[in-house]
Amino acid sequence: MKKVISGLVLACITMSVKAQTDENLGIIPAPVSVQRQSGYFKLDKTVVLVSNEAPNAATADMLNAYIAAKGGFALRTTKATGTQHAIILSSDGADQLPEEGYTLKVDAKSITVTGKGAGLFYGVQSLMQMMPEKKGDEIDIQASVINDYPRFKYRGMHLDVGRHFFPVSFVKKYIDLMAMYKLNNFHWHLTEDQGWRIEIKKYPKLTSIGAERSGSIVGHHPGITTDNKLVKGYYTQEEVKEVVAYATKRFINVIPEIELPGHSSAAIAAYPQLSCFPERDTYIDPKAPWSGSRKGKQVQQTWGVFDDVYAPTEYTFKFLEDVLDEVMVLFPSKYIHIGGDESPKEYWKQSPFCQQLIKDKGLKDEHELQSYFIARIEKYINSKGRSIIGWDEILEGGLAPNATVMSWRGVEGGIAAAKLNHNVIMTPGSNGLYVDHAQSKSPDEPVNIGGVDPYSKIYAYDPVPAELNADQQKFIEGVQANLWTEYIETGAKVEYMVLPRMMALSEIAWTPVAKKDLKNFSEDRLPLHLARLDKTSTNFWVPGPIGQSDKELDGDNITMELKAPVQGAKIYYTLDNTRPSEVSNQYTTPLKIDVPKGQKLDFKTIVITPNGKRSVVSDTILNNGAK
Repeated sequence: MKKVISGLVLACITMSVKAQTDENLGIIPAPVSVQRQSGYFKLDKTVVLVSNEAPNAATADMLNAYIAAKGGFALRTTKATGTQHAIILSSDGADQLPEEGYTLKVDAKSITVTGKGAGLFYGVQSLMQMMPEKKGDEIDIQASVINDYPRFKYRGMHLDVGRHFFPVSFVKKYIDLMAMYKLNNFHWHLTEDQGWRIEIKKYPKLTSIGAERSGSIVGHHPGITTDNKLVKGYYTQEEVKEVVAYATKRFINVIPEIELPGHSSAAIAAYPQLSCFPERDTYIDPKAPWSGSRKGKQVQQTWGVFDDVYAPTEYTFKFLEDVLDEVMVLFPSKYIHIGGDESPKEYWKQSPFCQQLIKDKGLKDEHELQSYFIARIEKYINSKGRSIIGWDEILEGGLAPNATVMSWRGVEGGIAAAKLNHNVIMTPGSNGLYVDHAQSKSPDEPVNIGGVDPYSKIYAYDPVPAELNADQQKFIEGVQANLWTEYIETGAKVEYMVLPRMMALSEIAWTPVAKKDLKNFSEDRLPLHLARLDKTSTNFWVPGPIGQSDKELDGDNITMELKAPVQGAKIYYTLDNTRPSEVSNQYTTPLKIDVPKGQKLDFKTIVITPNGKRSVVSDTILNNGAK
């Protein structure tokens, strides 16, 4: 059991006493209702843990392991409270709660968490988050009553393992982080132009050929050179089962994505007959660096969109049906993601077979051919009792009858699909939900795909478009953030890119709009959660000082009032155009800075956490009449 819960325990070790004074008791995402009461529950080694329902055993074990790690003592478990102080986990009355909802009641005598399945699990997550630091031999927990349930039933995080492969151990850690913040759908992007990452026993070349490439470009597309490093890796079917089981214990559904008809270079490299033109070499941008031969069908080594896509032949459809048969055995998810995005039509235009098929089927053009392709796959998946999700390009040429649309090219696709009475997952890159973008304007940000999307941009987003009426809004099932890994080679960089943006996502996915409060999130709760992560091996992006603007400030005497964005972190600054570090001046109290007339000063800061993690350098220009 220790291995099953270790990720959550390590990520929840430290919480400040400030969690007791915050209006949301330090909990992310903010609960629907929090009523503070007078007094405290004193958690010590005399407390018993009451959990007499078999389905709650794993959640009870998780809580006890957390208390043991945080308090230095484990609780004795029992089936009745007697006269002792107790933490009680119960499903009594949970049928009256909203789906995935829970209640959490804390008084001097007991803590009672009521919920069923995921609801109880989320109630325990909240209880763990609201625990302050141990004081002597006990942990004093604020008396309170919490009633809570999610705004959306779909709360998702995506991970692209096609561009870069991440081992099972890291995928589990990613799932642990999701579970902490009450996210419940893991979108596993398993196939790409740059790598096929799932074992399909009927087609072994998908992994013997399609799961390897000889190198990757260095720098932005098309690249300045190649690293000449072999990139390889795939998940065996046993490993997939292991991940799915691990996620299920944390009430997370795993949605596999098998890309079609585009983003299919790796599969075509393994089985060239899937292409409209099997005899052609893979097109490689002449400007792109390349490792090895440029002849034959290739797994792509650079990023982008490529013309060689699946041919809509009977061979291809049989191949895809066989692949999906094996995938659906491994994944119990109702949803199977089939991609459908960024599929060029050039090869279909050039193909005599495709042009004849368009005529035979009475289709207008290649866009309708894609719709035919998607609809045929959907019909097959529906015949197996499952449903498809696709990126919003599946709207083009006519939407497949039962498809759910994932709106990524802005919000328009989601609006159009909802007006057609189709379910929608909102995931627009334009609203900060592509977490492969930079998190600040600082040149210190690591190489990324471009754009600047701080967590505050995600936090400001409302997934329900105002353009929809009340009936249409019901088709918005939820929201998801996507992480594409063209420029993300390591697990540490994945963590850097998703944290703290995952926390902001959780709040827009769970918390009622009326309860959202960016100031409370950024200044009261986020510093506690980042300090907790700082004590673990988990990496994260360290925000700049709270209160520092990236906009130019005018005046001759300017006061800088800052707060540390991570509890216990230190802020260092310079005014002489040098880079700040721990040997620079430390910010401790508000600074009054005199700016010489007609001049500018560059106020630079850096944040260093107790465990040595560093923010990027933040700049504020102070201007007293300079042009």
